[in-house]
Amino acid sequence: MTRRLLAPVVLGAASVLALAGCAGGTPAADSSTGTSGKVTVVASTDVYGSIAEAVGGDFVDVTSIITSPTQDPHEYEASAQDQLTLKNAGLVIENGAGYDSFMEGLVEASGTTAPVITAVEYNHDYPGAASHDEAHADDASPAPSESADDHDHAEDEAHADDDGHDHIEGFNEHVWYDPHTVEDLTGAIAEKLGELAPDHAADFTANADAFTKEIAGLEDSLDQIKATSAGAKIFVTEPVPVYLTTAAGLDNATPNEFSESVEEGQDVPPATLLESLQLLDSGEIKVMIVNPQTGGAEVTQVEDEAKAKNIPVIEFTETLPEGQTYISWMQSNITALSDALAA
Repeated sequence: MTRRLLAPVVLGAASVLALAGCAGGTPAADSSTGTSGKVTVVASTDVYGSIAEAVGGDFVDVTSIITSPTQDPHEYEASAQDQLTLKNAGLVIENGAGYDSFMEGLVEASGTTAPVITAVEYNHDYPGAASHDEAHADDASPAPSESADDHDHAEDEAHADDDGHDHIEGFNEHVWYDPHTVEDLTGAIAEKLGELAPDHAADFTANADAFTKEIAGLEDSLDQIKATSAGAKIFVTEPVPVYLTTAAGLDNATPNEFSESVEEGQDVPPATLLESLQLLDSGEIKVMIVNPQTGGAEVTQVEDEAKAKNIPVIEFTETLPEGQTYISWMQSNITALSDALAA
């Protein structure tokens, strides 16, 4: 079974001393901008890096810590170079809710004073977040992000699992698959960039507006699926795509204990595996969605069963495929879903 453990930041003493040496000497310039005069943005994954690039345009330099589909943010161990990257950041964007917990360690260890935007805080299901509908009705911005000096994640108030990693029971942290969350996050990024580079605030707002229109296009595509396939039952090996499939009006029929076990890197209980196989045999499931970045014997077993029953199996990843932007990636996911349902 492939395990998904939230790994701590591991920095050797030599690396820390080396960074301390780098920090000395000539006082640093304003950390919000690099030598190019652009705002230096550091994102935990290339998903958020892509969004930041769309909003920041020519006035940002974006570095994403995780850029490969072969890297699992849950298991990522940060390096001394990552710490230096965070130290020089003008703006930090993370997912939060324990998904990319290495970022919290990096923010603290680097001593960065950059503001930190946490994506989960813009999701309507996040504990303590204002109602998403109320936020739209009032045309209000989400709660402002905090600097690293007083950064106090809501997930820190949630209970931790046995390994000490923050975990919010019942909350799906894969919020980049929720168009509404990304829409609100986009506005927050534009606002913060405008504060950091006031001369380009209008550019950031215009870019955010254009990006939001593209998100609306994604929602239109999801509405088309809903119009033809609302209520269709799907099986997801873990909850990565559930925000998107819910927006498409689809019914996630997966036994909760199956997807939760896979997400936590635990063995699926035999009774739950049997229930899942019987569900696939029932003929009720129209599409199976798997995450190729994780897996195990039970995932392979249900995937093989789905293929044997001629159930379309498609893959949704957690990071951008090479050559894709956030919008093109989401649209390709939606198209794959639509085609699978029509098969």
